[in-house]
This record gives sequence, C-alpha cells and structure tokens, in this order.
Amino acid sequence: MKRIKYIIWVLPVLALFISCKKEKKEPITPEIVEKIVHKLPEINNAVLESSVIYEANIRQYSKEGTFNAFTKDIPQIKQLGVKIIWLMPIFPISETNRKATGGDFAYKIEDEAERAKMLGSYYAVSDYTKINPEFGTIEDFRKLVKTAHDNGIYVILDWVPNHTGWDHVWITDHPDYYTQNEKGEIVDPTNPETGESWGWGDVADLNYDNPEMRREMIEDMSYWVADEGVDGFRCDVASNVPTDFWEQAIPQLRVQKDIFMLAEAWQPELLEGDLFDMAYTWEGHHIMNEIAQGKKNVSDLKHYLEANKTKYASDDILMNFVTNHDENSWNGTVKERMGDASEIMTALSYMLPGMPLIYSGQEYGLDYRLKFFEKDSIPKTKGDTWTLLEQLGQLKNTHPALNGGKEAANLTMVDVENPNILIFEREKGEDKILFIGNLSKEKQEVKLTISGGFSDYQSNENVNLEEGEGLTLAPWEFKILIKK
Repeated sequence: MKRIKYIIWVLPVLALFISCKKEKKEPITPEIVEKIVHKLPEINNAVLESSVIYEANIRQYSKEGTFNAFTKDIPQIKQLGVKIIWLMPIFPISETNRKATGGDFAYKIEDEAERAKMLGSYYAVSDYTKINPEFGTIEDFRKLVKTAHDNGIYVILDWVPNHTGWDHVWITDHPDYYTQNEKGEIVDPTNPETGESWGWGDVADLNYDNPEMRREMIEDMSYWVADEGVDGFRCDVASNVPTDFWEQAIPQLRVQKDIFMLAEAWQPELLEGDLFDMAYTWEGHHIMNEIAQGKKNVSDLKHYLEANKTKYASDDILMNFVTNHDENSWNGTVKERMGDASEIMTALSYMLPGMPLIYSGQEYGLDYRLKFFEKDSIPKTKGDTWTLLEQLGQLKNTHPALNGGKEAANLTMVDVENPNILIFEREKGEDKILFIGNLSKEKQEVKLTISGGFSDYQSNENVNLEEGEGLTLAPWEFKILIKK
C-alpha cells in the first residue's frame, strides 16, 4: 500500500479554516494538523495483516435504522476483533423505478401505505455526495466515523460506480454520461457477454467512454476521502467498470491519503500494481457451501488453495466469508446453506489466508433472510456465534501465524489418509497454529502424521500430539491448536 503523509490532503482544509479567522495566520505545524485530523494513523499494511472487516447494514442493524443506533455499538463491535467497518451505501436512494419486495417496482403497488414501506435498493444512488435521510444527517455520519477512529477502527464506504438511480442529476443534466441504445434512450446495465439486461431496472448504466463522467466520479470519491475522512471504498461490481478507470482513479485517491480498496470482484488484474488491495473469494465461498452440502470435499478445497498460488500474487488479499448482504437476502442464511457445518466454515474463514468478514447480524446468529427493499432488523442477543467470533477475532488480532495481508503467514498442508480430514499449519516467525477439521457429516478417525505440544485455543487445555496416534472427530468438529 502506498504511503503518503496525511498532511497533503489536510492542507486545503487547513487553509480554508485559517482564512475564515480575522486574527493573524498561524504557521502550519504538526500540532495544528493534529487538532484537525482524526488521531488514528492512516490505514497501513501492518493493520491489514490482522484485520477483521465488518459489513454494516445501517437500515437493518437496529430498529431505528440510523447511524446513531449503530455508532453506540461500535465499542462492542471492536470486541469481535474488527479493524475495518464497511458501510453499505449511505447515499440517497432514487424514487423513480424504486424496487419493492418481490423484485417489481414500488410504483406498481396501489396501496399507498404498502408502497411507502418500500425503501428501495441502497445501490440505486441519486447523489454520491449526500446522506440518505433515512439514516440521519451528515453530522451523525461524522460522529460515526470519529467514534470508529477513536476505537482504532477504519471506515470504508460502499461505492456504486457502475450505475446510478434514475433520479440522479446526471440523468437530466448529462445524459451523455450514460449508456444509450440506438434510439438515444438511457438503458439499465447489461451483461457484457450476452448483451442482455441484468434485470437491474432501478438503475441506469454509466458510460465510461465519457471522460467528463470519469472526472466527476473521481471528484465525488475524493470528497469523502479529503473532506469526510473515510479510509477507502468497497466498490460494487468493480469488474463491470473498465480497469483503466481504476488505473486512473485509485492513484489520484491515494495521493490524498493512504486508503483501503476492496473490489467486489475476483479478477486478479484488479489487484495488480497500486489498484485494489482486496478482492472477494467467491470461488472459495461456493466451495465451502458445497462441502457443507455434501457436493464437494476436502480435495476440492485443497485444489482451490493451490490454484490461488499461481492465480494471485503473494501480496494480494482475499476476503473470506460465510455470508454477506447478497448471500443472506438472496441465497439463504448461513444455517440454510451450511447447516451443521456453519461453525467449522466460519472458523475456516479466519484460519485460511486472507481477511474474514462479519455481516450485520451474523454475530448474533441471524437465522432469517433480511428484507432488502424495506425495513427489517437483526436480533441483538449474544449467544454461541458471538462467543465463537469473539474468540476467532482475538486469535486473528494477536497471532502473526494468521496474518492475511500483503505479507501473509505461510500455509502448509499436512497429508493424512482420511479424505474427509483437513489438517494444515499456519506459520510466521516463531508463531505456529495447527488446524484439524472433519469436513463431513459423519464421525471420522485419522492417524496423525505430526507430533508436538500445543494449547487448544478454545478450551485453553494442553494437548500433546504423537505421530501415529489415532484421533476421532465428531461430524464437523474442528480443533485450533497453538504450538507451544
């Protein structure tokens, strides 16, 4: 990650601050800078090595559905080892063609009360520089960012660069900013391979052949970094936007301060050079789902991990997850997809190279699909899932053997005869962690090929392993052992 001193982006703000005062201008000193900027150091590689990222669905996080309701819980979210908060889009949502539950348009609902319940998709943005009033005010947002920073947590925004809602001012003022058909009509996004609509009728496709649109897009992103102090972006359908736009935009954003860039994509080219820092492990996620469902096995996971060594560079970061907003709402809860394998798959998302994700509600064992286009809320009762995530977060934060950033810890597979047993070691320096897991719904026995003294992370008991001894594991049972 490029290192640029934060004073660069502070200077314009500082000049404006000083010019508004009648007294004599003070010289620019580190002390003055310290008073204006957040005290949290800019995000850096050392932070990313041990980070857990949290996806915040502000609308559904609380009954209030506001920034303030989320902000008050930031200190306890910190307890889960979270170092980055990703806010789902915080921008105003277009009224025109607003989506409703069931996938149709809200305007087709005749009952006015029912129609009013349809709040639309966060991803149908009507203004990139404003706050959705549903969530609160810009002052409320600033309080959220400051509270996160005060707790040592960075904040990134969910950015929607591929399309806007139909109410965006560009629709009327700059129709040339959008993709148009042969009749000159603005169209919704289409699949580049088939030319058919994705079915996202609530948004209009942006035209990246237009350099002025690109310039304004970068200006809008820069506002949140330079003026509001955010620490980066998660970019929606990043691979649908030309890579040369990211080559143009990201270096300009990094000049202002060090930022963290997450691509909702898997393509390795988006992680090259000074572009995105992290991408999605969609393939790995699907393999975990299919192992839980009995459709794939340990060998499939091993082949995937081995292929990643050549597909991605050693400093590429992948985001591991068992759920997110798309998976929960459209494909099912963790329990629906993974059943009794939920805990071991969650543990794997922390143990494998990369950065683990927690999605709002996951920490409370959310067991239903959140509504996407209208108000809903998550449970707030701490149980086994909270305890597991708190343990895993502490482990991730404190053990270099689980480093998953640009200088990730080594992963070494341990060969065993039982094809349902996964054993691997993570190691960095003197720190070593062993994972042993039964990736099947049947009880399994395995003859160990390793030996040594360990501490069981979950029970805190001492464990001595001897080569050749037998070990029995219940269905989906796993052990996390720290080398003594």
